Amino acid sequence: MTREPGAADLRLDPRYVRRTLKEAGLHARHSMGQNFLSDVDVLEGILREAAPGPGRGVLEIGPGLGFLTGGLIAAGATVTAVELDRGLAAFLLDVYAADIEAGRLRLVEGDALDQDLSNLVAAPYDVVANLPYQITSPILHRLLGKAPRAQRLVLMVQREVAERIAAAPGDMSYLSVFVQYHARARIALFVKPDSFEPAPKVSSAVIVLEPYDTDDRLDAAAEDALWRVVQAGFRERRKMLHNVLRRQLPIEADRVDAALAAVGIAPDRRPQTLAVGEWIALVEALGPMTGAG
Repeated sequence: MTREPGAADLRLDPRYVRRTLKEAGLHARHSMGQNFLSDVDVLEGILREAAPGPGRGVLEIGPGLGFLTGGLIAAGATVTAVELDRGLAAFLLDVYAADIEAGRLRLVEGDALDQDLSNLVAAPYDVVANLPYQITSPILHRLLGKAPRAQRLVLMVQREVAERIAAAPGDMSYLSVFVQYHARARIALFVKPDSFEPAPKVSSAVIVLEPYDTDDRLDAAAEDALWRVVQAGFRERRKMLHNVLRRQLPIEADRVDAALAAVGIAPDRRPQTLAVGEWIALVEALGPMTGAG
């Protein structure tokens, strides 16, 4: 078996996916959240957003049957792919044997959550991934929370998660604040369930993240304080901030009220209404904290 040369040459549909799985003696494993992309238009859309080029390093998480892998390699990228499923890993080793030998593809068999993802590919690099719902948040923390960070991340995730990541103030969550602190976020594509084989019960979306420069970040101590306060706020996301922070942080009530007033945040605001910059300003105004919280 040989690999397909690229997305433009690939006649991808559910029947083709089913036939490929059958010929390889494989099947979609629900326990691993496996749904294989079967829509060539979506595949090409992902490649446009990823914009791979000659010599570009790409970390691919969850290559599956390797359709996207082939498109990345055809564009000249050097791909490091992390695949958990042993059967799929064996399939990829066979299909991409020539690319592996030529150094165009490196296959890492194992759980992405067990890998030092930020150091699997030499910087500068990009990330392309099809993330099961249950690992989206921890993978994002690993990819964004530690340098060297990718320059661009193109991620297929559940639509609800994509909308939460890219949410505007009023609908923010801890995940929104975390991601938007680290990167610009936009939803590039909405993907219907019938674009996969088998079709999942939920819709998906492709979200693009472009991390900010290191110089735009707080120092380590300030970041720790930021996440401490943000986590405290979202423990009671529908309550008023001045009440939530008084209960969740080891800070006197008058300090909380003074800090909110100093940065112009009304005390009856809810945590989900604050933009990233407001959280940062609030943490600076609160000053040092001691004790648990």
